[in-house]
Amino acid sequence: MSPYLPVTPDQIAQSALEAAEAGAAIVHLHARDPQTGRPTQDPALYAQFLPRIKAASDVVINITTGGSPVLPVSERMLPATTFKPEVASLTMGSLHFGLYELLERFKEFKHDWERPYLEGSPATTTARVSRSSATTSGICTRPRTSWTRAC
Repeated sequence: MSPYLPVTPDQIAQSALEAAEAGAAIVHLHARDPQTGRPTQDPALYAQFLPRIKAASDVVINITTGGSPVLPVSERMLPATTFKPEVASLTMGSLHFGLYELLERFKEFKHDWERPYLEGSPATTTARVSRSSATTSGICTRPRTSWTRAC
């Protein structure tokens, strides 16, 4: 929802490279439809910025599997399975997709899909998960033994 959010592949690459130049060791990357700003997991869009970031920096690449609450897991995983980055996030539940609370914060939207996207984010599961379990649920202290079942 930020006006500073990089949307086009060029903007995403530039933002990642600026972060690396400023000292970031890792960049967490999302792709967006360059025309609408809508989140997408289309590997063709990732292919437009990943090689550029890799060639121009030594920053660790972290590709999201978040994508969107309406995408099936198989589609959310496409960029990670296609490009095999050093790190990939794995959003396990709807807690991360309960974005409906942002409706109170934002009154104006840049794109016509944003309000319905927030309104359609799952509220029931998010409301049942406590903040303390939410902050610790993504932390794994055991060594990874496989990509699909690290903890």
